[in-house]
Amino acid sequence: MHNRYVGRFAPSPSGQLHFGSLVTAVASYLDAKSHNGKWLVRMEDIDEPRCIAGVDKDILRTLEAHGLLWDDEVLYQSQQHARYQIVLDELIAKERAYYCTCTRKQIKAMGGVYNGHCRNKHVGSSLLPLNDDSAVRLKLDVPLDAFIDVIMGEVKPHAGLSLNHQQTNASEGGPFADALHAEDVVLKRRDGLFSYNLVVVLDDVFQQVNHVIRGCDLIDVTPLQRAVYQSLGFTSPEYGHIPVAAVAPGRKLSKQNRAAPVNNSIPIDNIVRVMHFLGFSFPDAATFNNVESVLNEAISMWSRKKIVKTAEIIVPQHESTYYNEPL
Repeated sequence: MHNRYVGRFAPSPSGQLHFGSLVTAVASYLDAKSHNGKWLVRMEDIDEPRCIAGVDKDILRTLEAHGLLWDDEVLYQSQQHARYQIVLDELIAKERAYYCTCTRKQIKAMGGVYNGHCRNKHVGSSLLPLNDDSAVRLKLDVPLDAFIDVIMGEVKPHAGLSLNHQQTNASEGGPFADALHAEDVVLKRRDGLFSYNLVVVLDDVFQQVNHVIRGCDLIDVTPLQRAVYQSLGFTSPEYGHIPVAAVAPGRKLSKQNRAAPVNNSIPIDNIVRVMHFLGFSFPDAATFNNVESVLNEAISMWSRKKIVKTAEIIVPQHESTYYNEPL
C-alpha cells in the first residue's frame, strides 16, 4: 500500500442505487477528494446469479449525473477470476487453506458455526478436491481485535463472530487462548463462486485501496475482514463507517426491500439531502447553479468529526416502494 489516499465505492449491480447507497458514494467520494486522494469504483459482481444485466451501466450513469467521477477504470470482479484462482491455489499448496465438504445441514448440527471439522483432514490432494462439491476455507488463526474507526471511534469485535474453540490456540493454552476467534472463512463456495471475504481483500490490495468509507451495517464484520487481511499477509485499510438510511428501526434501505431508485434529474437536491442526512449544516439546493459547485462546497466543508455518530437514521417511508413494519 502506498502513502497516497486511495478510496473506493463498490456497489453490487443487483439493483439500482437508492438513497442509502448514494449516501455511501458521496461520503466516500468527499473523504477521498478532501484528502487529495483517488476515488475508485469497483463493481462487486462476483455473485453473478444475483446481478441484473445492464444495472452496472445504470449505476455508473447515476454517479456521473451526480458529478461523482471516478479515477482509473472501473474494475469488475467477474473479470478477475484468474487472478483470484492463482492466490487460492497458492494458499492451498502452502496448506494455509483447505477443502471442506461440510454441508449446511452438518454446520447447523455444529450449532450453526463451522467448527473446523475438515481443517486437519486430508481431503483430496494438495491441489485437487475430493469432489466438485467442496468449499475452500482459510485457516484463520489470528484473533479478532478491536480497531479505531476514523468516524465512529473504537470498535470491539462482536461476540457473535467469535468461535472460542479455536483448536490451534485455545485448546493448547496458546497466546490467543482467551482471545476471540472467528470460524475458518470460506474463500470459494461449494457452488464454485469466489467468496466476498476473499475477493474484497485481493481487490483492495490490487487497487492499493487504503481507506474505506461505508455504511454501519458492515461495522460488525470489519474485525473479521481485518483478520482475513492479516492471515493473507496484508495490511488492512483504514475504515470509517457512516449511518445507514432506514425506513424503520433495523430495516435499512436495500434492494431487497425495493428501495426507490435515485432520481437522476435532481442531483443537486440529492447531494444537499445527503449532506443534511450526515449531519452537516449545508446550504439549500437553490444556492447552487450546478453539480460541480455543490460538490466543491461539500468537499470544502467535509469533516469526519461532523458526521452523526449513530448507526442508522430513519428516512421517509416513500424511500422504500415496498414498505411494511419489520416482522
